[in-house]
Amino acid sequence: MKVVILAGGYGTRLSEETEILPKPMIEIGGRPLLWHLMKSFAEQGFNEFIVALGYKGDVIKRYFMHYADTVSDLKVDLGDGTTERRGKLREDWKIELVDTGQDTMTGGRLKRLRDHLDDTFIFTYGDGLSTVDISKLVKFHRSHGKLATVTAVRPPSKFGILQLNGSCVTKFAEKPADAASYINGGFFVVEPDAIDRIDGDATPWERDPCESLASDGQLEAYVHDGYWQCVDTLHELRLLRNAWNNGEAAWKIWR
Repeated sequence: MKVVILAGGYGTRLSEETEILPKPMIEIGGRPLLWHLMKSFAEQGFNEFIVALGYKGDVIKRYFMHYADTVSDLKVDLGDGTTERRGKLREDWKIELVDTGQDTMTGGRLKRLRDHLDDTFIFTYGDGLSTVDISKLVKFHRSHGKLATVTAVRPPSKFGILQLNGSCVTKFAEKPADAASYINGGFFVVEPDAIDRIDGDATPWERDPCESLASDGQLEAYVHDGYWQCVDTLHELRLLRNAWNNGEAAWKIWR
């Protein structure tokens, strides 16, 4: 099953990082955010990717074009200019890198990929990490027979919660979850026919297409109560970097 990853947005709220790099290429532990996302999919048996490019897509192309040489041991003969790669790559990924336009919205990028998608596919954004069990998500999608499934997650609170005894803090919860509601967690399973609900480049997937699917009873929610973190701000990026540096990266399911 193919995994579609949107990696073309401007990432304006992270301009300190995205002036040079597209947001999915911001590094965590020396690897791009996009690599972490793809690695988590591949470790669960999903290693065929279509990456929808836009803003600074050339950076992503160059990264994967030179990936094998960058992570492998090399024998270089400066005399005749030949290079021999040593060892076998752990990442046996198959990746299509498709330019879907500089200013195209999320739905528009998906619509531009229609000719690449002839069967059920997974669809996500290139700026979030999670412990979603993809096989269970796909199984759930197949069980209800609808056009699309969205992963529902609990949003992290924007503010820490203090529990007080007088003026003494007895409990400090930096990122408590809001138990009252769920939000779009960004991991979808979609049937190709759902793409027909997208008008064109200016259509956000999250607006008319998803609203139309929901009103027609064609959108189901798979509830994920485990780890989930998007990267929209520098604070959220620091959360991921700190988790990695402290050995607490919940999304890291590989050795």
